Amino acid sequence: MTFADLPDQPEARRLLAAAVAEGAAHAYLLHGPAGVGKRAAARAFAAAVLGDERRVLAGTHPDLFTLEALGDMIRIDEIRALHRDLHMRPYEADRRVYLILDAHLLNDDAADALLKDLEEPPPYVVIVLVADELGPLPPTILSRCQLVPFRRLPERAVRAHLAERAPGLSETEARALARASGGRLDRAERLLDPDARVWRDELLRLARATYGDPALEPADAAEAVLQAARARGAAAKARAEEELETMGLAPREAEQRLRRVQRGAERDELLASLEELASWYRDLVVVAAGAEQAAVHADQVDALREDATRERAVDAAAAAELTRGVWRELEEFNLNPSLALEALFVRLKRTFAGVVPV
Repeated sequence: MTFADLPDQPEARRLLAAAVAEGAAHAYLLHGPAGVGKRAAARAFAAAVLGDERRVLAGTHPDLFTLEALGDMIRIDEIRALHRDLHMRPYEADRRVYLILDAHLLNDDAADALLKDLEEPPPYVVIVLVADELGPLPPTILSRCQLVPFRRLPERAVRAHLAERAPGLSETEARALARASGGRLDRAERLLDPDARVWRDELLRLARATYGDPALEPADAAEAVLQAARARGAAAKARAEEELETMGLAPREAEQRLRRVQRGAERDELLASLEELASWYRDLVVVAAGAEQAAVHADQVDALREDATRERAVDAAAAAELTRGVWRELEEFNLNPSLALEALFVRLKRTFAGVVPV
């Protein structure tokens, strides 16, 4: 992996390449949505600094230290372990590189401890933080790092990836999956899975049922979304168990990592389902306005034409905003997903029935 391999991240590629050419600073923070290449870029940067791509990518270079969350957060003990290693001089290279993945999961004590190392690191140290969001990180850490932003990928980049991974897809299918991925390669990969595509069909059925099926039970719809999230979490945990078998972790450490992987996959699937619902309602507005080419669900144009009346478009716009609101609340706050989803489906049905949501 080199910077040239980073898919459509020109600003990040330029900043990291300049850092290598001019001499790396002591700290960088790669930030942006999950699934857009941040981790691969961090490892490519480490390989360029240390001059050994093979061992860096394998995680075996003696001057590379990688830290990631084991449970739901990065705790102070893990930063203390990094601190002890930080003051060991390089074994082979001129620098030592410290990758802190999931930096947005640093708890307060861990962030305070890391700040001390960011303020006065040894001259041979390069610390690279990777975060899905900047909000949880204190301003004092942000101010001591060079920020490297990553964006959601454009549709053409995701379509190129899909063409490589699944050359049998039709142009319409590739366009629909690329748009449904929300600019994330990890979601595009997931949508290639047959089970994920079955769930997408079911989710769109639920979206249509909010205005086309008076018998739809909000509790049942919410439970269907939750079951899909649990299935995604269980599958991610099973894959992680296979990977951990070769790592020799202590039982408690392995269990924490598995729990985090499972919860993370469940949460991501839940948020992805809400994005899919919101995009369906948005597509109703788009198609009603005669802009079919802009529809996310390019493979569902016939259904959208059938449903997208001008009268329904007004309600669909409100439904899209309701769904995006629940997405934001679940993303930012520790809400009960079951109650939040059931309330959402109640409000969606009322919206399309002409009842003002409360």
